[in-house]
Order: sequence, then C-alpha cells, then structure tokens
Amino acid sequence: MSRTTRMSRSVPGAVAVTAVAALALTACGSGSGASSAAGGGTGKVKVGLITKTDTNPFFVKMKEGAERSAKEHDAQLLTAAGKFDGDNAGQVTAIENMVASGVKGILLTPSDSKAIVPAIEKARAKGVLVIALDTPTDPQRAADALFATDNLHAGELIGEYAKSAMRGKTARIATLDLAPGVSVGVQRHDGFLKGFGIGAEDKSIVCSQDTGGDQAKGQTAMENCLQKDPGINLVYTINEPAALGAYTALKAKGRENDVLIVSVDGGCTGARAVKDGKIAATSQQYPLKMAEQGVDAVVKYAKGGKKASGYTDTGVTLITDKTQTGVTSKDTGFGLKNCWG
Repeated sequence: MSRTTRMSRSVPGAVAVTAVAALALTACGSGSGASSAAGGGTGKVKVGLITKTDTNPFFVKMKEGAERSAKEHDAQLLTAAGKFDGDNAGQVTAIENMVASGVKGILLTPSDSKAIVPAIEKARAKGVLVIALDTPTDPQRAADALFATDNLHAGELIGEYAKSAMRGKTARIATLDLAPGVSVGVQRHDGFLKGFGIGAEDKSIVCSQDTGGDQAKGQTAMENCLQKDPGINLVYTINEPAALGAYTALKAKGRENDVLIVSVDGGCTGARAVKDGKIAATSQQYPLKMAEQGVDAVVKYAKGGKKASGYTDTGVTLITDKTQTGVTSKDTGFGLKNCWG
C-alpha cells in the first residue's frame, strides 16, 4: 500500500471541482508532452495512465514502468493524476480528456472504485480498453481487466512467516489495519489471519486499530494497543509506514527487540527497515510490473484487437533476512533491488 489510503473523499463545492478539473487537464497535457519528447508523434499508439496521485512513490514507480514500456513499443504515453488520494472528479476529467485525445487504452488506479464506474463505461463504449491497476473497480467487471497484487496472498505470506517465527510462544497479536470496508486492507488482514491459522474472533488478537496506512497514526494505534495490553508480542501492519509507526511506539517502551512486526508493500523504506531489523518481514509488490504489463496489453489491443480480460496477478515476494523453515522468501538484497520509492 504503499500508496497508502484507498478511502474516498468527496470534493467540497463547485470551486474545488473546477480546480481539480484544471489540474487533471494540465496533467494530461504535460504527460502527453513528456511522452512526445521521448518519442511521440503522429501515428503512434496512444496509452493513458491515470494514478491516484503523482507524488506517492508507489505511483511514481508505476509511471516509470509505463514510460519504459511505452518507449519499448514506440507508443505515446499520456499521464494524469488526482490532486489527492480520493480525487474522483479529477480522474473522471482525465478519462474524458484522454478519450477525446484518441487513446486506445487507459490504465487506471481508481481513487473511488464505485464512483469512477460511469466514466469507465463511457470510455469503453467508445472502444477504449480500460485496465485497472493495483485497485479493482467496484464491481471488478466494470473495467476490462485488473492487473494487481494478490493482496490476500500477500497477507497470507506474512501470516505464515509470523506463525513459524512465533513457534513455541503464545501470541498476543495487535493488527494495525487500513480503514473499514477498504478492499485492499480487508484482503491483507484476512490473508494474515489465514496464514497464521486463526479466525477473526480468535482470542490471541488482543487489539485492532485503523491507521489509514499512515506512520503517525500507526504510532498512535500502537500506543493505544500497548495501553490495552502491554504483553503484545506480534504486530501485523497494513503497510510499512504503519509498521514504522508501531516500531517507534515500541521503542519508546523499550520493547522494540521483543515484539515481532510483519507488514506488506515492499517499498524501499520498508525494505531498508527489514534490513535494519525494525520489521521482521514484508510482502513486496511490484507497481512497475503492473504498468509495464498494462501498456503491453493496450498496444496488443491497438495492433491486433485482442482485449485483456480478467485478473492478472503481478506477483508478491516475502522479504526477510531471518528465514523461517518451510516459508519461501528472498533476502533484503533482492528486496532493495526490486523496491520502489
């Protein structure tokens, strides 16, 4: 995650919507210009990439992957992003602008998985291939295809790791989650429980707090959990910022060396935290691969008419320097070579 919160936020007032629309238009124009400078021109396949924001390291890496693939295919890449995570209005405007510019396909990380659907339907009705990256639309079939991490599996990997690492100990678990009802957070949480071999109501779960994937909120959540149960010895976190917040809270209590922290994402900050021993293990995902495969799919559609469909798993790898028997993993050398941010 990464790219942290997937919660939707409404845009307050007509003035704000106008500003967002202008932003989206500027983003499309600058994206087109950058692509042209890298090899654009007439007659090239046009591919659109719309991310939640253009500042989050996860989406920066995604854009890098799209640019690289577009260059390899001699395609023209147009890019846009929301002003903030949850900016549905900006993404709708970006879709409309890209369709008007003649793109053959749009790669999209939806900020609001439901609210974006009507704009996607209009684009598809005009023959534009729409592929969701990282975050599925709601319903998932609203887009032609989804290229994303299997978040349930990502959680399951760190759950299996934690179970092995805690062998012989009675676990007292804190889960630092994302937010209610957000699919990515739910899938990672449920995967962790599955991998650890427990149910949602298991008595070993002594505290659960939402963090929004934010480091400061992760620290506060961990402080609250320690007040509730000072004996916590295992912490699952939705992402690495939340994990580092938990580590800070534990260190303040002198507990940083006797509590196991596991997480999901695989950003460079997270991989370094694993190397430094602050996080025991993390499940690494690959935004660059999502975008590369997405561009490939649009070019194939443009040249041969074959549409990508269904779900494509873009992979996940458990990263740790403290291997556990029966749990497949790679070390932080691999993690740092393949991280983002």
